[in-house]
Amino acid sequence: MEKEELRELLEHLHDKYNRAEFIEPDPISIPHSFSDRHDREISGFLAAAIAWGNRKAIVKSARRMMQYMDYAPADYVRNASAEELRHLQTYVHRTFNGQDFTDFVLCMRHIVERWGGIGEFFESQYEATQDMAQVLSLFRREFFAAEHNPHCEKHLSSIDKGAACKRLNMYLRWFVRRDERGVDFGLWRRIPMSALYLPLDVHTGNMGRALGLLKRKQSDWKATAEITAALREFDADDPVRYDYSLFGAGIDGYLK
Repeated sequence: MEKEELRELLEHLHDKYNRAEFIEPDPISIPHSFSDRHDREISGFLAAAIAWGNRKAIVKSARRMMQYMDYAPADYVRNASAEELRHLQTYVHRTFNGQDFTDFVLCMRHIVERWGGIGEFFESQYEATQDMAQVLSLFRREFFAAEHNPHCEKHLSSIDKGAACKRLNMYLRWFVRRDERGVDFGLWRRIPMSALYLPLDVHTGNMGRALGLLKRKQSDWKATAEITAALREFDADDPVRYDYSLFGAGIDGYLK
């Protein structure tokens, strides 16, 4: 496919799928159910943390998370008592269990108490480093500085181990990207959209290879950097908006 033909396809699919109708069946619907910034950040982080597999099941499980937190996730992270935290033990979503849920709440509490919020951490660390890859490493280190059971660590990918960090990059897309479409929030204005990386998973990796955007066979961090660089050739200021295009290409059957 010639570059201009590919550009037209990416733009067509972006226009088709970056719409408000995308929200309801997607995990981004969880933070969209709140108006407060910190409620959105906390609920969005948890929804992103369990975002693998069937989207319908992810959304259902993330909504149960909010029920466990009395639909006040930011307040719960700051103030839940030991007794209230014990109620989380009955939660399960695939391999993400109640203890993982508890540990994630306590690790988020550490971030909130030290930095003021998850967004404040990402914004300040990006301003200090000007390198989102480095910020992903710093965030994981800071997150797990709180006491936790090692089992939960597998639910937050490590860029230092070469992981694609799909769920973290998706979360960053939600809170950094901004446009008139109203899907992504654009709350973290101190991070430029150009700094983002594509949320790469098996699906987007296969689609990227089919469209000639990615040559690397493994869907790891090197592949994430490669496909994001390819997308920057089409929009250097906002390359990750084509996440919608790669999602839509699969729905529309461009990968045969």
